[in-house]
Amino acid sequence: MEMSSVSLKRGCLVVEDNDSVVPHEETKKQKVSEGCLTNSQDGVEKDGLHCSESKPGPAEAESTMKDGENSSAQVQEEEEEDEEEDGLSETGEEEEPESFADMMKHGLTELDVGISKFVSSHQGFSGILKERYSDFVVHEIGKDGQISHLDDLSVPVDAEDPPEDALSVLTAEDRQQLQELQLFKNKETSVAIQVIEDTKEKRTIIHQAIKSLFPGLETKTEDREGRKYIVAYHAAGKKALANPRKHSWPKSRGSYCHFVLYKENKDTMDAINVLSKYLRVKPNIFSYMGTKDKRAITVQEIAVLKISAQRLAHLNKCLMNFKLGNFSYQKTPLKLGELQGNHFTVVLRNITGTDEQVQQAMQSLKETGFINYYGMQRFGTTAVPTYQVGRAILQNSWTEVMDLILKPRSGAEKGYLVKCREEWAKTKDPASALKKLPVKRCVEGQLLRGLAKYGMKNIVSAFGIIPRNNRLMYIHSYQSYVWNNMVSRRIEQYGLRPVPGDLVLKGATATYIEEDDVNNYSIHDVVMPLPGFDVVYPKHKISEAYREMLAADNLDIDNMRHTIRDYSLSGAYRKIIIRPQSVSWEVVAYDDPKIPLFNTDVDNLEGKPPPVFASEGKYRALKMDFSLPPSTYATMAIREVLKMDTSIKNQTQLNTSWLR
Repeated sequence: MEMSSVSLKRGCLVVEDNDSVVPHEETKKQKVSEGCLTNSQDGVEKDGLHCSESKPGPAEAESTMKDGENSSAQVQEEEEEDEEEDGLSETGEEEEPESFADMMKHGLTELDVGISKFVSSHQGFSGILKERYSDFVVHEIGKDGQISHLDDLSVPVDAEDPPEDALSVLTAEDRQQLQELQLFKNKETSVAIQVIEDTKEKRTIIHQAIKSLFPGLETKTEDREGRKYIVAYHAAGKKALANPRKHSWPKSRGSYCHFVLYKENKDTMDAINVLSKYLRVKPNIFSYMGTKDKRAITVQEIAVLKISAQRLAHLNKCLMNFKLGNFSYQKTPLKLGELQGNHFTVVLRNITGTDEQVQQAMQSLKETGFINYYGMQRFGTTAVPTYQVGRAILQNSWTEVMDLILKPRSGAEKGYLVKCREEWAKTKDPASALKKLPVKRCVEGQLLRGLAKYGMKNIVSAFGIIPRNNRLMYIHSYQSYVWNNMVSRRIEQYGLRPVPGDLVLKGATATYIEEDDVNNYSIHDVVMPLPGFDVVYPKHKISEAYREMLAADNLDIDNMRHTIRDYSLSGAYRKIIIRPQSVSWEVVAYDDPKIPLFNTDVDNLEGKPPPVFASEGKYRALKMDFSLPPSTYATMAIREVLKMDTSIKNQTQLNTSWLR
């Protein structure tokens, strides 16, 4: 699973917790084994919900998505149910010859998004974060405060479940025909499967397999010319398809199967899309508490409606880079924001800092913490930052919104997306530009589809075809941009101590620190608002700074309600300094840059012994463990330790060896 590495020279850092924008080859292709995918054996890896890396994906690098930022705990379905499965094959087009480093000259730096201050006084040092997923591991902390681990692959014993071999007894052709029958996609009213090795046990297994894998179908045994056939048919016509799982789900069992998902190099929504394809269900029957990093190993809890643990466990034989376990049946799904945070294990290799420097840096992280900036991945990576789109939405400048999303841009993008943009610039014909996209379920494709449907004079409706969560992330990006700039101004103006006029939370209510009360608070209590109609601002110079910044963007801080309700910003409060919990670290010596420096959950399940370190070695690595609350960025904690710019632009300009 090793990929090329990035050297963290002074002023350069590769750590992007959830950054999915760096183009790279998958280190492993999805492995499909017989009996796992019924329709076709392609598409699961390439369903691609995202085309443009400037799209504000879920705040993947956050410890979790910010509470309330996503109105649904489920993956967004397609707006039109009968839409074809777009983009299930790649065009194979070559990238432009311009190097990624050259393209990233047009990207953002930390200063561009208001990230400019540090809280600690230690001297920074260099290191390498290897592009090995095992060097960056995230474990979800559930609502009960327990860290999620994958440590049990067993399936709950249930008399209602079919035997294990029922899941593999049907041929690919059988499964194809049965699925078409289940979905009323063929002209036949039944499917007959010949029993080759005719025994009662074999017939029973086939009956169970069909009913388990294709809810809504009934089966019977027939004799035809001296041969036994299992005949599958619809028991209750098309009404049975409305909720086929209710026909085969035991009443005594909780409706939701909860499980722990271990994944590598997939963000949460992409992972759920893969699982839903293998299970032949819609992705909106899955729920979760927070989205997780892409370029990492992550472990989190997922819930799915009326899919048995046995079917889920079968996926462990089909998929690489995924592992499902710790199954249980519950009465309720999961909801976004229910988690308490995430626990991170991060390795920085080949560090240059002395033991004393490392000690100072980590002690400061443990005792003081870091500035709670929104990380770089919040703002996109191309020449069109996501906060600019958000600002245009808030300004009601819909032509600009359309232009910012669709116009040609400098930066790292897939070849077909470049051609789509060029076609749009040349013709302003949404249908023509849409033809250039093999993957139409991305922001650009959805907007073009909307423009083709509603016309160029109704951009608001066209933009509305984009899933609500993605639309809102643009304006949340603008809020984050303002907040980063304001917290830098606050720390520059008043330092790391509470001052009269600062805001603190009492329950959910923000109150001001008074002059005679200032000694009762620390900097860790101070919050600052994300702009909106339902927040108050500090009673000192920073209040005017907020007003000036929004006025410069032609926005009225006193009127943050939008003519379209979805885009009205109520605002929120965010702590300006975060002190990680459960902080520990060690410096280890090693000789081989390729060896893992700690075990993952899967390593432990497979019984691999933990790595043994020599007292001396060619290289030294810093292994860090810490827990963060929801909506905080691990990259910002690592930035504080190393004292480096975390932007991809800065990384690639100073060091491009990782691109080889």
